Amino acid sequence: MHISEGVLSTSVLFTGAVLSIAGLALGLRRIRNADIPKVAVLSSAFFVASLIHIPIGPSSAHLVLNGLVGVLLGWAAFPSIFVGLVLQALVFQFGGLTTLGVNTFAMAMPGVVVYFAFKKFIKKGRNTAFIGGVLAGASAIILSAVLISIALLETEKSFIGIAGTFLAVHLPIALIEGIITGFVVVYLKKVKPEALG
Repeated sequence: MHISEGVLSTSVLFTGAVLSIAGLALGLRRIRNADIPKVAVLSSAFFVASLIHIPIGPSSAHLVLNGLVGVLLGWAAFPSIFVGLVLQALVFQFGGLTTLGVNTFAMAMPGVVVYFAFKKFIKKGRNTAFIGGVLAGASAIILSAVLISIALLETEKSFIGIAGTFLAVHLPIALIEGIITGFVVVYLKKVKPEALG
């Protein structure tokens, strides 16, 4: 789901950077010392899940786990995902440094949205928590795909074909991520419920 270097317009890159800096500031303010190990583990999960990717034009499709990161961290999803993206850009040249703002916002903001949208479901009984987790994981991927598509279309209207393909390819990924997130939420509810807030 990374957008590569040299694809987006300067105005889109600037907007993404400003929005991500705001998200990072909010996220860093909400991280307590006790939360640092959880943020680090989720950064690692995000980093590893995103390593296997399928190129789609100027972007790619892969597992992201931003719904899971969002459900467990809220606003702290911004610094968690940012660290993973920086490492991927520097070590593997996935995405890029100029697109870091857009990529961070497109993956972290949906995590924050699903945190607020589904946290009540996740705190309820096991079945409701599973459904909340599935919806959170799937919704985060779909929202991320929509944000990346908007960034592409704001840069160049001729990217409409790529944006459509990008959205379509992420529908099965959304289903997979939803199921993964649902099972992880139920597991954490059983063995470490404090991790869910």
